[in-house]
Amino acid sequence: MGNNQAYTFLLFILNGICIGIFFDLFRILRKTFKTSDWITYIEDVVFWILSGVITLYFIFAFNHGEIRLYLFLGILLGIVFYILSISKYFIKVNVFIIDTIKTVLGKTIAIILYPIKQVLKLILFRPISFVFINLKKLYIQNITKIFKKTTKKQI
Repeated sequence: MGNNQAYTFLLFILNGICIGIFFDLFRILRKTFKTSDWITYIEDVVFWILSGVITLYFIFAFNHGEIRLYLFLGILLGIVFYILSISKYFIKVNVFIIDTIKTVLGKTIAIILYPIKQVLKLILFRPISFVFINLKKLYIQNITKIFKKTTKKQI
């Protein structure tokens, strides 16, 4: 390989590392957010389409559209290097960050919503429950009056 081919080979190793990172981003999403099988299938299709687009971009941008075996070997080498060396740490760090954000965000939202819930209880729920409780009492009183009238007539 000449200098230009060595440079291109290194770029395609980088392409493989990018695809590995991209793959791990989908894995991180699956670990931190529970998704249905349909969403997983859609994510897989999106991954393969975007990986293909990235690879085609690299082929056209850095190798003038020429497809060579060493390009795919570079991609494979980049993916293997990434998975064996960095992937585990990349996933752990990002899952931790997302879980922390979800926890902090959940607690922040709960703190923000607490006063709103209390105000809604005072403004909406108490008057509504008051009306329903009184309607229930009125209904029961009317039923008992009707029952008493009908039982008196029978006796």
